[in-house]
Amino acid sequence: MALRSVISRRLTKMSWCGTRSVSTWWRNVEPAPKDPILGVTEAFLADPSPDKVNVGVGAYRDDNGKPVVLECVREAERRIAGNLNMEYLPMGGSVDMIDKTLKLAYGENSDLIKGKRIAAVQALSGTGACRVFAEFQKRFSPDSQIYIPVPTWSNHHNIWRDAHVPQRTFHYYHPETKGLDFASLMDDVKNAPSGSFFLLHACAHNPTGVDPTEEQWKEISYQFKVKGHFAFFDMAYQGFASGDPEKDAKSIRIFLEDGHLIGCSQSYAKNMGLYGQRVGCLSLVCEDEKQAVAVKSQLQQIGRPMYSNPPVHGALLVSTILGEPDLKELWLKEVKGMADRIIGMRTSLRENLENLGSPLSWEHITNQIGMFCYSGMTPEQVDRLTNDFHIYMTRNGRISMAGVTTGNVGYLANAIHEVTKPT
Repeated sequence: MALRSVISRRLTKMSWCGTRSVSTWWRNVEPAPKDPILGVTEAFLADPSPDKVNVGVGAYRDDNGKPVVLECVREAERRIAGNLNMEYLPMGGSVDMIDKTLKLAYGENSDLIKGKRIAAVQALSGTGACRVFAEFQKRFSPDSQIYIPVPTWSNHHNIWRDAHVPQRTFHYYHPETKGLDFASLMDDVKNAPSGSFFLLHACAHNPTGVDPTEEQWKEISYQFKVKGHFAFFDMAYQGFASGDPEKDAKSIRIFLEDGHLIGCSQSYAKNMGLYGQRVGCLSLVCEDEKQAVAVKSQLQQIGRPMYSNPPVHGALLVSTILGEPDLKELWLKEVKGMADRIIGMRTSLRENLENLGSPLSWEHITNQIGMFCYSGMTPEQVDRLTNDFHIYMTRNGRISMAGVTTGNVGYLANAIHEVTKPT
């Protein structure tokens, strides 16, 4: 009994000490800053005003402001229902989905695909593709930096930061013209150390909607060749930007024609509306098939401790839509319809502002492309939109054109006109 009593007292003391230690483990953890985009949605949802408008969300909405599931996706779901087991995909993902995805980016008859010179893995949408590549860059080019455009999608900075890749920036947007600062961009490309890594938006630059022209892309590609730079393309909007997937891949095709060994991140969140399915692809063009095999093996090894295997359902949806001619034709029709609605709302917003007699130029609204319009409004003007008119967007003045409808475009234009009037 005496021994049991001693053991009991010791265990009680150990338990108390352990509890005491546990209470200090997370004491220094502070709340993380709110994501600026998600914070906009939270504020919008909390606003009881019947007039409130959310043009901050980066997801497509129809003309009633409602989320959309494409009919090609619904039909693909019907076709695969009951035919899907729940086994793991290979670490590299769905071979069928990857093959069709590469043809979408690199061309249906690409010699690179035929020659098996592309190392590619399924990724957790565009974010996951960028994250795996950032880790690959750190692992196999440990002394390199990544040049990121100003501005860019804010998560790009988080991705390369968490991979411990040093970041530099290059000029992209010109605030005064609300267009491309091409001269400064080219100067930065020329002045960067030879063999630098650059992050490029293939189309529908986020957040500005400003893209280089075809001739400008050719000049950029040429200078990259001169300097031996590596181009990593983030292509989140193929098909969604112009309504034509081939046109939206033109930047990549130009670089390929010039013989670059590029990298590419692809996503089906926007152009198929598969936001929650997290379907994407990471690909790297290699010198030959042997190198591609080695690179793919390393990409898979990077993914292994992150998520082990990518999800199967979304990948099967994509491969079904792209693999069955009637569904692919329907998808091309639907993605063009989404793009055309966005383009139409750009025209309507600009016309409404001009009809109100605004002395400012709003040409940039229709010159830009894709989901977002970089309005040029100041943070203070955006605050007035929110406080006085219950219109929600990020404070950098980025308008999600997907949130603009025939029902609210007049109200939005009037509010923008009021807060941008010269004093």
